[in-house]
Formats: sequence, C-alpha cells, structure tokens
Amino acid sequence: MEQTIKIFIYIHAFFGGLGLITGVMSIIAKKGSPLHKKTGKLFSIGMITSSLISLPICWLPNHKNLFLFLIGLFTIYLVLVGNRALTFKSKYKKQANGIDKFISGSMLFVSSIMVIIGIYGVINQVSNSILFLFFGVIGSLLASRDFKFFKTFSNSKNAWLSNHIGKIIGAFIASITAFIVAGIGIGSVIAWITPTILGTLYIIYWQRKTTIKSLNS
Repeated sequence: MEQTIKIFIYIHAFFGGLGLITGVMSIIAKKGSPLHKKTGKLFSIGMITSSLISLPICWLPNHKNLFLFLIGLFTIYLVLVGNRALTFKSKYKKQANGIDKFISGSMLFVSSIMVIIGIYGVINQVSNSILFLFFGVIGSLLASRDFKFFKTFSNSKNAWLSNHIGKIIGAFIASITAFIVAGIGIGSVIAWITPTILGTLYIIYWQRKTTIKSLNS
C-alpha cells in the first residue's frame, strides 16, 4: 500500500514540476504568443493533474492533511477560473453560465470552511491555524470578486484579461509555494505566506497595466 502511495506522490510531484517549469516559461514568453499559449496549456494540465492526485493522498493513512486537501481544491479553482476567464473575451458571451457560477460558488463554500477552521484554531491555539484563516480569507475575496466580475465584465474591455492574469498567476504562486514547502522542505508559516504576498504585488502590477491599456485604447 505504501509503495502505491509513493508512486502516486511521484506522479503528483512530476506534474507539479511540469506546472512549475511551464509556468515560468509562460510568464517569460510574450503574452498572446504561440509559446505563451502552449506553455500555458501545459501549465494548466500540470497543475490540475497534480492537484487532483493530491486530493485522495491527503486522506490516506500517514498522509492525512486537511489543509493540503483544501489548498489542492484552491489551486484547481484558480486554474479553472483563470482559463474560464478567456471565454469572456468573446463578444458573444453576455453573461456567466452555470459552470462559471458553480466553480466560484464552490470556492466560496470551501473558503468559508477554511475561515471557520482558522478562527476556531486561532482561538484554541492550534498550530498553523493562521494558514487556514489566511488562505480562507483570500479565497473568499477572490470568489466574491468573481461574482462581481460576472455582473460587470462587459463594462471593461480588458476585464477578462485582468481576471485571467490574477487567477493564473495565483495558481503559479501555488506551484512555487509547493516547491518551497514540499520540494525544499521549508514548512514554516512564512514559507507558505511570502510567495502569496510577493505574487499578489505582481498581480496588482499586471492588472493595473491592463487597466491603463484599456483606458488608452
């Protein structure tokens, strides 16, 4: 049984590594170029596959980890919504459909659970509870902003691009964090939070850039 688990962990790590490498290539490549699109697809495949494999692993004996399970769902959400954002580029899409709302609604539900667990843990001084609270709040804000985006995306020419950038870079941050925590073995609270803080600043930079481009076009 343990040997089978190790095989799944190796496969999980392989696709996670694929996501990390292609994520770097996608960021470096010119936005909208064939290389950017191809590496972006490989990044999405790598991250979703790696995250999906991690979900059952987090419930197996000697590997149980509720936090990593929820982070796996968080990562899948980021990749899915990041790619779904591209569908809003079409002038024929006038409103979000059921799939869009289901994905974001599910994340809002998961994030609420993380916040509740985090608050309970902080009050009762459970170690690393701040991580549940930190990522739960972020997830709640992102999912809530999705529903705002669904109502207002047609008002801004590049709203879809801003949403795409924010979610995909968020997923890339997840791959960087996984490398630091699982690959290098640094599992401190700072190791979990720092990539998110730095990545958020990068997201803000690109979203402001796309907003200015929209206003000048």
